[in-house]
Amino acid sequence: MRNTPSAILIFAAGFGTRMGALTRDRPKPLIEVRGKPLIDHALGVAADVPRKVVNAHYRAKQLEDHLAGQDVPVSVEEPDILDTGGGLRQASALLGEDTVYTLNSDVIWTAPNPLSTLGSAWNPSLMQALLLLVPISRAKGRSGPGDFSMAPDGRLSRGGDLVFTGAQILQTPRLADIPDRVFSLNRVWDLMERDGGLFGTVHSGGWCDVGHPAGITTAEAMLAGDGDG
Repeated sequence: MRNTPSAILIFAAGFGTRMGALTRDRPKPLIEVRGKPLIDHALGVAADVPRKVVNAHYRAKQLEDHLAGQDVPVSVEEPDILDTGGGLRQASALLGEDTVYTLNSDVIWTAPNPLSTLGSAWNPSLMQALLLLVPISRAKGRSGPGDFSMAPDGRLSRGGDLVFTGAQILQTPRLADIPDRVFSLNRVWDLMERDGGLFGTVHSGGWCDVGHPAGITTAEAMLAGDGDG
């Protein structure tokens, strides 16, 4: 891997409204898949990254208590949730790096490790961001259209049959180009796409969105088929 990040933000601040009653008394990252909370699955994916930070908003104290003693700082967003861009900008001081991984906590993977795939493809002299994608035909638990198309050189454009998986490498200085406190990383990606700096690579393993209750069953079946214990 070339000049790969040494820090990662795991996004865990959402309300989990699509989970219905499951998030009535707990944040979505504490929902279990095969007996293990989603946040622990995400931390397992990020095990080799030296600096791990988690953001939190909804029922943040429960997440902080769960992570106590694990040397994983929590960036609590209050009084308002900051969306992905605002959340990453707030967490930047804890991350301590200008280039970082980000990872959604409501996703389950099978091998290869998604961060290793990103790291192997990362070229910081060319790329402002590198997004990990899957073809929509392999996007388990996901409905609706794809997000991106990818040119032969790896550059991304909006619309197409590739789905963003929730894992990426991103250079954070572009966050300063957005004046708002609350904003989505989509706005940063738009700036990078305009500059020709938004790239993608494809995850060859399994991927499942666990943003809704049916995704739990789908993810557990995927892991069982992979032989993941």
